[in-house]
Amino acid sequence: MSTFVLRHPTTTAALLSNWFDRMLGDTPSSEERHETACRMQPRMDIAEEEGQYSVVVDIPGLTKDDISVKVENGALRIEGERKEEKRGKYHYAERASGTFLRSFTLPEDVDAAKIEAKVANGVLELRLPKSEKALPVEIKIA
Repeated sequence: MSTFVLRHPTTTAALLSNWFDRMLGDTPSSEERHETACRMQPRMDIAEEEGQYSVVVDIPGLTKDDISVKVENGALRIEGERKEEKRGKYHYAERASGTFLRSFTLPEDVDAAKIEAKVANGVLELRLPKSEKALPVEIKIA
């Protein structure tokens, strides 16, 4: 059975620190809360299909030049940046901007050399083929 292990940039230590800050009354300002809420964190789906995995990442407003996809030390890294747009004095803003990183450990049966990526309509699609040796082979009975 193959599994993907997602790597989140928020560490347990940071979560505990935030919890202690809230318990002790040291709460972030509304500007700090806004900054945290507006960090770019694209949503993604990972699915297993026959002979491959697929990863679909929502990246509205970004082009292929705004993102980078790499395999490094057995992990798939998807990095990018949405530049902040200034349009006068904001009364309300929730569109995320800034840099992002989504990373996860690849299952051992992925053939990293054959991964394909494409971007269309604000969606990054990755095809992660399984290695030939990981695919089932039917043995004919004589």
